[in-house]
Amino acid sequence: MNFSPARFAMALRAWPLALAALVGLAVAHGLQAGDIAIDHPFATPSLAGSRNGAAYFAGLENTGSVADRLVAASTPVAARVELHTMAVDARGVMRMREIDGIALAPKAKLQMHPGGPMHLMLIDLKVPLKAGSSFPMTLQFERAGTVEVRVAVEPAGPAAGAAPMHMH
Repeated sequence: MNFSPARFAMALRAWPLALAALVGLAVAHGLQAGDIAIDHPFATPSLAGSRNGAAYFAGLENTGSVADRLVAASTPVAARVELHTMAVDARGVMRMREIDGIALAPKAKLQMHPGGPMHLMLIDLKVPLKAGSSFPMTLQFERAGTVEVRVAVEPAGPAAGAAPMHMH
Protein backbone atom coordinates (compact mmCIF):
# COMPACT_ATOMS: atom_id res chain seq x y z
CA MET A 1 0.00 0.00 0.00
CA ASN A 2 1.38 3.38 -1.02
CA PHE A 3 1.38 6.32 1.37
CA SER A 4 -0.69 9.17 0.02
CA PRO A 5 -1.00 12.50 1.83
CA ALA A 6 -4.56 12.84 0.47
CA ARG A 7 -5.58 9.41 1.90
CA PHE A 8 -3.91 10.22 5.21
CA ALA A 9 -5.79 13.54 5.43
CA MET A 10 -9.09 11.79 4.59
CA ALA A 11 -8.47 9.15 7.31
CA LEU A 12 -7.74 11.88 9.85
CA ARG A 13 -11.01 13.64 8.99
CA ALA A 14 -12.99 10.37 9.37
CA TRP A 15 -11.45 9.52 12.76
CA PRO A 16 -13.65 11.88 14.88
CA LEU A 17 -16.78 10.44 13.25
CA ALA A 18 -15.67 6.87 14.01
CA LEU A 19 -14.85 7.83 17.60
CA ALA A 20 -18.25 9.50 18.02
CA ALA A 21 -19.97 6.34 16.77
CA LEU A 22 -18.04 4.20 19.27
CA VAL A 23 -18.87 6.58 22.14
CA GLY A 24 -22.54 6.44 21.10
CA LEU A 25 -22.47 2.64 21.34
CA ALA A 26 -20.81 2.77 24.77
CA VAL A 27 -23.53 4.97 26.28
CA ALA A 28 -26.46 3.29 24.53
CA HIS A 29 -27.39 1.47 27.77
CA GLY A 30 -28.19 4.84 29.37
CA LEU A 31 -31.62 6.38 28.86
CA GLN A 32 -33.25 9.73 29.48
CA ALA A 33 -36.77 10.31 30.85
CA GLY A 34 -37.40 14.04 30.97
CA ASP A 35 -34.61 15.40 33.19
CA ILE A 36 -33.79 11.95 34.62
CA ALA A 37 -30.74 10.13 33.26
CA ILE A 38 -30.97 6.37 33.84
CA ASP A 39 -27.63 4.57 33.72
CA HIS A 40 -27.24 0.80 33.44
CA PRO A 41 -30.30 -0.88 34.99
CA PHE A 42 -29.27 -4.32 36.27
CA ALA A 43 -30.46 -7.19 38.44
CA THR A 44 -28.61 -9.99 40.16
CA PRO A 45 -29.39 -13.63 39.36
CA SER A 46 -32.12 -15.04 41.60
CA LEU A 47 -31.23 -17.75 44.08
CA ALA A 48 -32.53 -21.25 43.35
CA GLY A 49 -36.04 -21.58 44.76
CA SER A 50 -36.32 -17.87 45.57
CA ARG A 51 -39.55 -16.09 44.68
CA ASN A 52 -38.00 -12.61 44.89
CA GLY A 53 -35.22 -10.72 43.17
CA ALA A 54 -33.72 -7.22 43.15
CA ALA A 55 -32.92 -4.59 40.53
CA TYR A 56 -30.56 -1.62 40.71
CA PHE A 57 -29.21 1.32 38.67
CA ALA A 58 -25.57 2.23 38.22
CA GLY A 59 -26.95 5.77 38.30
CA LEU A 60 -30.16 7.77 38.47
CA GLU A 61 -29.43 11.45 37.92
CA ASN A 62 -31.75 14.42 37.96
CA THR A 63 -30.14 16.78 35.45
CA GLY A 64 -32.91 19.36 35.83
CA SER A 65 -33.61 22.19 38.26
CA VAL A 66 -36.81 20.71 39.78
CA ALA A 67 -37.01 17.74 42.17
CA ASP A 68 -38.52 14.49 40.89
CA ARG A 69 -39.25 11.05 42.36
CA LEU A 70 -39.33 7.48 41.12
CA VAL A 71 -42.80 6.49 42.34
CA ALA A 72 -43.45 3.07 40.79
CA ALA A 73 -42.03 0.30 38.64
CA SER A 74 -43.39 -2.83 36.98
CA THR A 75 -42.08 -5.75 34.96
CA PRO A 76 -43.64 -8.79 33.32
CA VAL A 77 -41.13 -11.07 35.12
CA ALA A 78 -42.61 -10.35 38.60
CA ALA A 79 -46.08 -9.97 40.08
CA ARG A 80 -45.06 -6.55 41.44
CA VAL A 81 -42.09 -4.28 42.05
CA GLU A 82 -41.60 -2.49 45.37
CA LEU A 83 -39.22 0.39 46.06
CA HIS A 84 -37.17 -0.56 49.14
CA THR A 85 -34.69 0.90 51.57
CA MET A 86 -32.40 -1.13 53.80
CA ALA A 87 -30.84 -0.03 57.07
CA VAL A 88 -29.13 -1.68 60.01
CA ASP A 89 -31.13 -1.41 63.24
CA ALA A 90 -29.72 -0.88 66.76
CA ARG A 91 -29.11 -4.64 67.12
CA GLY A 92 -27.12 -4.87 63.89
CA VAL A 93 -29.92 -6.55 61.93
CA MET A 94 -30.50 -5.42 58.35
CA ARG A 95 -34.13 -4.36 57.91
CA MET A 96 -35.87 -3.76 54.62
CA ARG A 97 -38.96 -1.62 54.18
CA GLU A 98 -41.10 -0.50 51.29
CA ILE A 99 -41.15 3.24 50.55
CA ASP A 100 -43.55 5.31 48.43
CA GLY A 101 -40.85 6.87 46.25
CA ILE A 102 -37.18 7.54 45.69
CA ALA A 103 -36.45 11.28 45.79
CA LEU A 104 -34.17 12.81 43.19
CA ALA A 105 -33.19 16.35 44.14
CA PRO A 106 -32.20 18.77 41.35
CA LYS A 107 -28.68 18.06 40.01
CA ALA A 108 -28.43 15.00 42.31
CA LYS A 109 -27.23 11.53 41.35
CA LEU A 110 -27.74 8.31 43.24
CA GLN A 111 -26.40 4.83 42.68
CA MET A 112 -27.96 1.53 43.65
CA HIS A 113 -26.00 -1.67 44.16
CA PRO A 114 -26.35 -4.99 45.98
CA GLY A 115 -25.88 -4.39 49.70
CA GLY A 116 -26.62 -0.67 49.29
CA PRO A 117 -29.36 1.33 50.99
CA MET A 118 -31.92 1.16 48.12
CA HIS A 119 -33.17 -1.30 45.53
CA LEU A 120 -36.23 -2.32 43.54
CA MET A 121 -37.61 -5.57 44.98
CA LEU A 122 -39.07 -7.93 42.40
CA ILE A 123 -41.85 -9.78 44.23
CA ASP A 124 -43.12 -13.23 43.17
CA LEU A 125 -40.85 -13.85 40.18
CA LYS A 126 -42.56 -15.58 37.27
CA VAL A 127 -39.22 -16.80 35.87
CA PRO A 128 -35.78 -17.19 37.47
CA LEU A 129 -33.34 -14.36 36.79
CA LYS A 130 -30.36 -15.95 35.02
CA ALA A 131 -27.01 -14.26 34.38
CA GLY A 132 -26.71 -13.14 30.77
CA SER A 133 -30.45 -12.60 30.30
CA SER A 134 -32.40 -9.35 30.40
CA PHE A 135 -35.98 -8.18 30.89
CA PRO A 136 -38.07 -5.03 30.41
CA MET A 137 -39.06 -2.79 33.32
CA THR A 138 -41.34 0.24 33.24
CA LEU A 139 -40.41 3.12 35.54
CA GLN A 140 -42.85 5.84 36.58
CA PHE A 141 -41.46 9.21 37.66
CA GLU A 142 -43.60 11.89 39.28
CA ARG A 143 -42.54 14.60 36.80
CA ALA A 144 -40.54 12.88 34.06
CA GLY A 145 -43.29 10.38 33.28
CA THR A 146 -43.00 6.76 32.20
CA VAL A 147 -40.04 5.09 30.54
CA GLU A 148 -39.25 1.47 29.70
CA VAL A 149 -35.73 0.23 30.38
CA ARG A 150 -33.99 -3.07 29.67
CA VAL A 151 -32.56 -4.65 32.84
CA ALA A 152 -29.45 -6.81 32.38
CA VAL A 153 -29.06 -9.77 34.76
CA GLU A 154 -25.44 -9.81 35.98
CA PRO A 155 -23.57 -11.60 38.75
CA ALA A 156 -23.08 -9.40 41.83
CA GLY A 157 -19.66 -7.77 42.03
CA PRO A 158 -17.49 -7.10 45.11
CA ALA A 159 -19.92 -4.39 46.30
CA ALA A 160 -22.55 -7.05 46.91
CA GLY A 161 -21.82 -7.02 50.62
CA ALA A 162 -19.03 -9.36 51.62
CA ALA A 163 -20.52 -10.02 55.05
CA PRO A 164 -23.72 -12.07 55.30
CA MET A 165 -26.79 -10.06 56.20
CA HIS A 166 -29.73 -11.12 58.36
CA MET A 167 -32.97 -9.83 56.83
CA HIS A 168 -36.18 -9.43 58.80
